[in-house]
Amino acid sequence: MSVEFEIGRRIRARRSSNKLTLKQLAEKVGCSDAYLSQIENGKVSPSISSLKKISHALQAKITDFFVETEDDDPVVLSRDRRVTISLEGWNARIESLIINSKNKRMHPFFTTIQPGGGSHGLYSHVGEEFGIVLKGELQINIDDTIHRVQRSESFYYNSNQPHSWTNPGKTDTVVVWVISPPTF
Repeated sequence: MSVEFEIGRRIRARRSSNKLTLKQLAEKVGCSDAYLSQIENGKVSPSISSLKKISHALQAKITDFFVETEDDDPVVLSRDRRVTISLEGWNARIESLIINSKNKRMHPFFTTIQPGGGSHGLYSHVGEEFGIVLKGELQINIDDTIHRVQRSESFYYNSNQPHSWTNPGKTDTVVVWVISPPTF
């Protein structure tokens, strides 16, 4: 089964448990019910921006669509146990640096963004974000102001502001990113 299919299945299950029709959820998200149906059936890969809107409408986090929550939460998490949160079209590999964000005050990620990759649209959510660019360059758009973050530079902003991010360079960008509280 494809990642898109599994995510679609989890979105459909969450929508059903919230007793929402496709049309009702589509109205909350601001998209067509046909597009939402394609997502639920694993036919299209939604952008991070679209997935964030869907998760908000379903009172969930994006990570809820990628993993089944585990109770196990080790002090040290080996690389092979990281959960990857990524879909075709994002051109970004987002690895959760914790297994379970439940009852946590922050959620750290190890993110590798290919040239041209990113969130592909503005989104906002409760909280704050902090990160440090380990390699390459990151472009962050916060409330229509573009910020370029170079290697070894850090960033910090209020996630309530509409924001997006992309790799404007020609090589991969690597970022350690922390979201507080865990809303991604």
